Amino acid sequence: MSGNRNLIPIILAITIAGIAIISGCTKDVTVTIKPTVPVITRTVSFSKDLVPIFTSKCALAGCHVSGAHDPNLAADKAYSSLMGISNLVKVSDPSGSLLYQRLTAKINPGMPMNAPASDPSSINEYVLAWIKQGAKNN
Repeated sequence: MSGNRNLIPIILAITIAGIAIISGCTKDVTVTIKPTVPVITRTVSFSKDLVPIFTSKCALAGCHVSGAHDPNLAADKAYSSLMGISNLVKVSDPSGSLLYQRLTAKINPGMPMNAPASDPSSINEYVLAWIKQGAKNN
């Protein structure tokens, strides 16, 4: 029994030291781990990959349709409208294309409106891959 009494001051000292160490800790920096966005390596089809996304996210009433904001991203007008605006799609500098700059919110307002920039479910990487592949009407 007397052996256990000798441990009490040691356990108490370790407990107090632990509390002092823990209470002295502060948080100076928050590290955020962003989900990795897969790089698109396959051929991106304008008509099969991009037009459906433009139709569901961009070619909406009051947004990128006839009579609203340029470019017109309605399925039958999207390609000619994108290619008809200077610097919107720059094959020589894909990440400098105004289209990609808007999608990644490097130019305000970021598009699509109220969507998070660089969201893995967004079209950012598809558009970038398509431009890098020559921005073909395929």
